[in-house]
Amino acid sequence: MDFEMTEELLEMKKVARDFAEKEIAPIVEKDEAEHKFRPEIVRKMGELGFFGGVIPEQYGGTGVGMLATVVMNEEIARVSASYGLPFNMQTIGPGLVLLAWGTEEHKKNYIPKLVTGEFMGCFAITEPNSGSDVASMKSLAVDKGDYWLLNGAKTWISNAQVADIGIVYAYTDPSQKHKGMSAFAVELKNTKGVTTRAIETKLGLHCAPTGEVIFEDAKIPKSALLGKPGDGFKICMSMLDNTRLSCACRAVGVAQGAPDAAVKYANEREQFGKKIGEYEMIQSQLAEMFVETQAARMLVYRAAYLKDKGIKNTLEVSTAKYFAAETAVKATNEAVKIFGSYGFSSEYPVERRLRDAKSFQIVEGTSNIQKMIISSFVLGQRK
Repeated sequence: MDFEMTEELLEMKKVARDFAEKEIAPIVEKDEAEHKFRPEIVRKMGELGFFGGVIPEQYGGTGVGMLATVVMNEEIARVSASYGLPFNMQTIGPGLVLLAWGTEEHKKNYIPKLVTGEFMGCFAITEPNSGSDVASMKSLAVDKGDYWLLNGAKTWISNAQVADIGIVYAYTDPSQKHKGMSAFAVELKNTKGVTTRAIETKLGLHCAPTGEVIFEDAKIPKSALLGKPGDGFKICMSMLDNTRLSCACRAVGVAQGAPDAAVKYANEREQFGKKIGEYEMIQSQLAEMFVETQAARMLVYRAAYLKDKGIKNTLEVSTAKYFAAETAVKATNEAVKIFGSYGFSSEYPVERRLRDAKSFQIVEGTSNIQKMIISSFVLGQRK
């Protein structure tokens, strides 16, 4: 692996950083306080090609690859974890699922609109009593001949109340356990029997819509099925290899934002007659933040590199996701301590970064789930 970025990658990184600084940074603190989501920001990101990196040109993408995409995603998340999330909701999640498992009609109808931001996307796995144990979900799609009749409830779904197209997982044959799960591309706004409710009582990610999706005798066209009946669990696991990687790179972005803010503060704040950055304890904290963020970034880049090479990367993704999530929490926690009382205040963004960082230990499979996956490889239970 070549660790030196190409000129093309550096230019994409710069475009993303400039966008984050000019378009998101000026409004993010006020919007976070008001729990305000701006769809126009997502559309602007789409217009700049941020979501097209993992999508071939024939479906409106640029095809520059996963590594280029995570480089851009990290820069957005460095300023706002909330606006780093659309990478997952648009193409790294739904877009890649449709590309791999959808019909040509699915690909032409949905992927270009997800790339541009004309359509908002989501994926619906989690249920009130089904989180880490994906196979325990209760949503059921019954074959009625001309359509599927879908019933169930999904919760903690990012983009639930704004999504146009969602990848929905439900059982079509519960007797087969996880092998009886299927996946569907559902037009959430155009399907009778689908309702959504916002979840606003969140610790962080206040500019990212989160909600519930309820299916009550929702008639889903037969054409909505992705792959074959029973392919759902396989589709879900392959999707998570991608969305966990995006989650990991966002965690790196949030982690990087912590020393960015802490270094500036340490070079300005004076106590006992000198800048606090001159004290060894502060220097130790900053050094650890730097090293661990760099390590997390390399793990993410390696996993993305393997994805671009077409090499199975489940172990590398879980390793990156686990370490980056833990690093984000530690780095933002240290930043709050360096800021002291001001770190406890919403006047400075480090407290927001700490709140946002906690999400990475939970979403796309908790840190404990990632350790279970990693240990299964370490023990030789998986290859």
